[in-house]
Amino acid sequence: MNPDQPAPTQPEQDYSQPVAYDAQGRPLYAHPPQQPAPAPQPVVPQEESRTLTQTAAHQVVHVARAMEPIKQELSEETKKRHERSARLYPMLNLSDNEYVISAVRRHPIGLIIPISVGVLLIAAALTILSSYPAIVEALDIRGQLAEVSVMTAPILLFCLLIGLGLFVVYYVYVNNKFFLTNESVIQEIQVSLFSRHEQTVSLANIEDASFYQQGILQQIINYGSIRLSTQGDETTYHFTYVANPKRHIATLNNAVEAFKNGRPVED
Repeated sequence: MNPDQPAPTQPEQDYSQPVAYDAQGRPLYAHPPQQPAPAPQPVVPQEESRTLTQTAAHQVVHVARAMEPIKQELSEETKKRHERSARLYPMLNLSDNEYVISAVRRHPIGLIIPISVGVLLIAAALTILSSYPAIVEALDIRGQLAEVSVMTAPILLFCLLIGLGLFVVYYVYVNNKFFLTNESVIQEIQVSLFSRHEQTVSLANIEDASFYQQGILQQIINYGSIRLSTQGDETTYHFTYVANPKRHIATLNNAVEAFKNGRPVED
């Protein structure tokens, strides 16, 4: 066979003519091979079909993104409030548009007991020092203990230590502060003279804010505790000895509601 010549094609079979006859003389016909039926296609509305066709035709999407986020334009009032808060509270790490709405400090009632005890101890020590000659005579003390100069240094050292302890108690107490800003709640916690840390909770994460007063004294003097609970990790924050806690909680709840609803937080 010449390779350049095309291969002969098979004649198409005529399935309308019988290919044989059975015993009774009935014609038998050949049938074409059966093709598998196509799977049913889901009925897609015309509009959705057009959307799918467009989506399939545009599979590659190139998105250009700026290397740095676009800074939002701040109003002059917000800038002034932020600058004022940064000047008054330099220890706080405020964002560009964040400002302090209220600063909550502890009520002085919490210092009465430790200061009273310290003052009484110092007064007792100085009274003993001033009355020491009478004490020596009454107790008939002999030797070096009978001299006032021997007891002066220990008693003065005792008074100095008590005074230093009172200063530490006062410093730790007054440096525990609670700040409400237009974005978050910041709590400055002074644990000791050389130990402090800061807790910051976004207004969006505050689930519940409440206050409570225990005992008749807290209700008469009007001080109590503030309690905050957050979403997710169920963390609870407490701030004690708050003056007029009901007013501060009302301000805090209004700020949380405004922040979650996208409204500006007012003072």
